[in-house]
Amino acid sequence: MQVSSTANAQSANLAREEVLPTPLSGRRTELADRHSGQVMLYGQGLTSPGGTAPPLLLVHSINAAGTAYEMKPLFEHYSGKRAVYALDLPGFGLSDRSDRKYTPRLMTDAIHAAVHEIQRAEGDGPIDIAALSLGCEFAARAATETPNAFRSIALISPTGFDRRSARAAGQTGGDGTRAMPWLLGLLRVPLWRQGFFSALTSRASIRFFLQKTWGSKEIDEGLLEYDYITTHQPGAENAPYYFVSGYLFSTDAMKLYRSLSMPVWMSHGARGDFVDYEQKDLVQRLPNWDISVFQTGAMPHLEKPAEFIALYDSFLNRLATK
Repeated sequence: MQVSSTANAQSANLAREEVLPTPLSGRRTELADRHSGQVMLYGQGLTSPGGTAPPLLLVHSINAAGTAYEMKPLFEHYSGKRAVYALDLPGFGLSDRSDRKYTPRLMTDAIHAAVHEIQRAEGDGPIDIAALSLGCEFAARAATETPNAFRSIALISPTGFDRRSARAAGQTGGDGTRAMPWLLGLLRVPLWRQGFFSALTSRASIRFFLQKTWGSKEIDEGLLEYDYITTHQPGAENAPYYFVSGYLFSTDAMKLYRSLSMPVWMSHGARGDFVDYEQKDLVQRLPNWDISVFQTGAMPHLEKPAEFIALYDSFLNRLATK
């Protein structure tokens, strides 16, 4: 009976992977973290000898369709030049999408697990980490908890700098997030739970949200198609409903950012719906911070990869000379 159950589980996993393509090339490692559950880590070790750059870990954003695919240009560019890794955060991509409570702690622990695996494979020195949007808050929390594990942190269009975050910072919720339990309960009503998410993740809806993110009708069509596929997997609505309900937004994000002790490169776009960086003045004069603004939407690394990589490399090269 046990053999039959195992076989069925393996068949189900294979079918799922056939439906959802692997977002990135390279080695796949399933991290069985006791806090975050099964987390998928994609890795491309350094193949050319003589490399001196530390490994790079890429962390995607959180939305209805977040996956490691969002970091594809950076993963592909650095493959072969240095060890580069990316993960699907809990609830997304090929990681565990089970129906559970999704919190900043869960996401941060997944990053800790990824860092531990990278250091096991590549050596125990500090790594570089680059994160996108809400993923920046989780990366910053991990970097404040284990600062010696990180040489630098790159924050791409980070959340936590807008007016709403400034207001939330004065709140004293029990879990330190902007959680709205009433909204989560409403979204999870069985009568419309799946129907609402299906409407939210139609191709037309995904295109609409990506155009708001880009601030333009010229979006990444490959990302749109992958977003559609990943949002039509079993359990795809579980983590996004916690996101929409505020459970993944920390009220102490700005405190985390200001506590970062390693060199920080922050970048963001100048158009679209995500350009509110009212609190940027709180960090831009800190000696370990560099800030770049691109004439793009909220995903400059996807929209202008060459320009983005040139500035990121300039930041990293300065670290190498110190």
